[in-house]
Amino acid sequence: MKLSERQEHIIEIVKEHQPVSGEKISKLLDVSRATLRSDLSFLTLAGILQATPKIGYTYTGADLEALFFFKTFSTKVNEVMMPPLLINNNTSIRDAITTLFMYDVGSLYVTDEEKLLVGVLSRKDLLRASLNTNIDNTPVAVCMTRVPHIKTCSKDMDILEAASILQDFEVDSLPVVDETNDRQVIGKITKTRVLNFITQQARNVELNR
Repeated sequence: MKLSERQEHIIEIVKEHQPVSGEKISKLLDVSRATLRSDLSFLTLAGILQATPKIGYTYTGADLEALFFFKTFSTKVNEVMMPPLLINNNTSIRDAITTLFMYDVGSLYVTDEEKLLVGVLSRKDLLRASLNTNIDNTPVAVCMTRVPHIKTCSKDMDILEAASILQDFEVDSLPVVDETNDRQVIGKITKTRVLNFITQQARNVELNR
């Protein structure tokens, strides 16, 4: 991840002349205010510059690390979510365990006949059930966590917010649900997926230094 040459130049100007107006920056760079607008907006949103009305731009002292955090944690859930693995609520516990290990996932989402979310099954749920139940004839409905006790997220939520829900409620995954129907599952986001994404973004920053 790199700033453009013009963005780097803007930062140097602000450091030298702060507080400095957008008009003065445009004169020093010999470009129009319109040309500068997107760069100044980006640098301000990234936390590298601070804009104060009637005073001008100042340098916050932040650097690419701040930009990394801003960009990474502003990423929307729909950019990192995975396809969900759904099973019917009449599925036996044995078949659910088989599905869980066949696809090597940590949780299954349980739906009704209309394909709407009714429950979530974790490895722990299935392990506990397998110790006390006839798993061939018992449906997963008896051991799943049911709606409305399921934490979900939307595709437009940023990953920091989704990660906070995962951490606060100590769950391994969140069903991503449709904005118009909170029982329509359209994806899945997990702790592992979020961690892998953050790690990859950090590696990209290091490679581009």
